[in-house]
This record gives sequence, structure tokens and C-alpha cells, in this order.
Amino acid sequence: MEKELKEIIENSKRSLEKAEEKIESLSGDFSEEAVEFWDDLKKRFSDVNDKLKDAYDNLESNAELQSHLAMMEALDKVEQIKESAEKFAFQASKKTETEFDIAALKAELAKMDAQDKWEETSKELSQQYEKSKIEVESLAKKAGKEINDIFLKLTEIV
Repeated sequence: MEKELKEIIENSKRSLEKAEEKIESLSGDFSEEAVEFWDDLKKRFSDVNDKLKDAYDNLESNAELQSHLAMMEALDKVEQIKESAEKFAFQASKKTETEFDIAALKAELAKMDAQDKWEETSKELSQQYEKSKIEVESLAKKAGKEINDIFLKLTEIV
């Protein structure tokens, strides 16, 4: 189980990196406003990467609960930016600055910031973990696979 989760985490980190590299390669054609948005989005990608690293490190140090919680938090962060990132990647791949609706995308990101509910979710997952370790392990694996799928999809869009 641990080996499989480590592999899922590594795949997710690679997919995130590839999506970021593809969008970055197009960034020379971005308007100033699009560059600002891309910088904000990269910070959010970095947050996801940090959570994936935490999950991996916690597995290494046998802190399974912390690892599973980090995976769930990474998924939460990805789900918050998924729609904006997909729209941005699609527009970036078309290389048409006029089609960027940066204001709308920024509004989505601001809304996501206001909806940060991870502390509550973390407490709930901790309680669930105590009740069912197997269920949380399954959720962590599912979260890792979803993260990987999302970033693979972003890579395909660009």
C-alpha cells in the first residue's frame, strides 16, 4: 500500500511539473494581465506540490495519517483551481490574448481563497481515520490518482 501511494504521489508531481512547463513555454505570448494571473496560478501549483511532498515525506517517516491528510489537502487545493487552470491552459494553448478573461479567472481564485475550509476537513478526516484506516488510505490513493489525472489533462490541453 505504501509503495503504491508513493508511486501515485511521484506520478502526480511529474504531471504537475509537465503541465506547468507547457504553460510556462507559452507565457512569452501572454498579456501583462495574463502573466499576473499565471504567476498566481503557479503559486497555487507550488502549494499543491508542497502538499504532495509532505505526503511523500510523511510516508517515509511512517506518519501515515499525516501523509493521507496531506494527500487530501493536495486534492482539495487542486479541486479549487481546476476549473480556472483548465480555462487558462485552454486559452494559453490557443495563444489568443483577446480571449483571456483574466478578471473572471481572478474572481474565481479570490472566491476559492474565501472558501478555504481545510481545517474543518482535516479534523473530520482525523476522526474518520481513527474509525477506518483502510477507508482513509483508499481516499488518499484516490486523491493522488485524481491529482495526477487533472494535471495530465492540463498537459493534454496545452
